[in-house]
Amino acid sequence: MFIKCFCNSAHWVAPLTLMNSIVIHSGYSQGLSSVMALGLRCFRLVHPAFCNSLAALTRPVSEVTLQTVRGRQNDHGQCMAYAAVPVRHFATKKAKAKGKGQSQTRMNLNTALVEDIINLEEVDEEMKSVIEALKDNFNKTVNIRTSPGALDNITVVTADGKLPLNQISQISMKSPQLILVNMASFPECTAAAIKAIRESGMNLNPEVEGTLIRVPIPKVTREHREMLVKLAKQNTNKAKDSLRKVRTNAINKVKKSKDKASEDTIRLIEKQISQMADDTVAELDRHLAVKTKELLG
Repeated sequence: MFIKCFCNSAHWVAPLTLMNSIVIHSGYSQGLSSVMALGLRCFRLVHPAFCNSLAALTRPVSEVTLQTVRGRQNDHGQCMAYAAVPVRHFATKKAKAKGKGQSQTRMNLNTALVEDIINLEEVDEEMKSVIEALKDNFNKTVNIRTSPGALDNITVVTADGKLPLNQISQISMKSPQLILVNMASFPECTAAAIKAIRESGMNLNPEVEGTLIRVPIPKVTREHREMLVKLAKQNTNKAKDSLRKVRTNAINKVKKSKDKASEDTIRLIEKQISQMADDTVAELDRHLAVKTKELLG
């Protein structure tokens, strides 16, 4: 009866105390040898749990966590302690997204030190030219009020190749609501010019009288504003394609110079070029946001 009570107890008892208790409670019915045998049997049952609990007490909690498992063996309750399996906690998507917002170390290479590999100043100028081209495009073709300059760079497919509309015609503003395109110098290109104006994405519907093309300026409606925003996004994507070509050409040039510098230097230059491209993309997106706000009012 004492063994059953001990095993159901929530407290550990030292083996020596257990054996003494067994002797006291069992001495009146059994011989000393049988009592000792029973005590050794009980000690053998609790020994693993006792050793594990003792080890847990002498080690930091952070180092090992014990889990108590109750089981049955030979009709006696038995408590055993096992070391808990360590669990690795991986970063969640939310944590990763939070990490992306943190600022990263920026590259700032000395252009003079790598000029024998690539001229980073020229690469920077090429990327800036992409920004300037987009700004010029916005000013000429993505405006609420269409001006004669908006038609200048419309590309016309002719027998001699693709030419800007202003090179094969005379463009003038007859009134705030009408633009005239005179094709007298290249009458054979009139049909191609009409097609190019209609497909320019500026919501223009030209009318022809001989070699004179009349281009009514559309009214400023909500639909027209949204159409211009869509056109601005298309032009921005084209600018990003041009920027991507500049970046690719620069990195390819660096890779061809592996015999002039170490792999670490090549890697740093490539990272610098990618950083310059990322900065340019951010600038393009900023101009698009400003233009979108201007168009939608």
